Amino acid sequence: MFAVIVKVQVKPQHHQEFREAMLADGRGSVENEPGCLLFNIVEDHADPNLLHLYEVYTSEEAFLLHKDTPHFQAWLEAIKDWLAAPLDIATGSHLFPDDSVWKKQD
Repeated sequence: MFAVIVKVQVKPQHHQEFREAMLADGRGSVENEPGCLLFNIVEDHADPNLLHLYEVYTSEEAFLLHKDTPHFQAWLEAIKDWLAAPLDIATGSHLFPDDSVWKKQD
């Protein structure tokens, strides 16, 4: 499985509208992308303007397809002036759990 971990720092004045856009992108990913197995959005306890995204795709190709979807492109356009820092993106391959246990998020 192909994992994506993103750290997002949002300008405080755009906190609520960013959350709404982020939830729409997360829902769009899970509901419309067969290759997106998991899309978690975590709001940091110490800083509510810091969000952590954890996404799991069946492959790197599935993640690249995600970047071309209408909901992701709409999200990118919406948030372009709302970020307090560039997106901090890391990718990797799962060591545990084994690929055979993964199933699509409901």
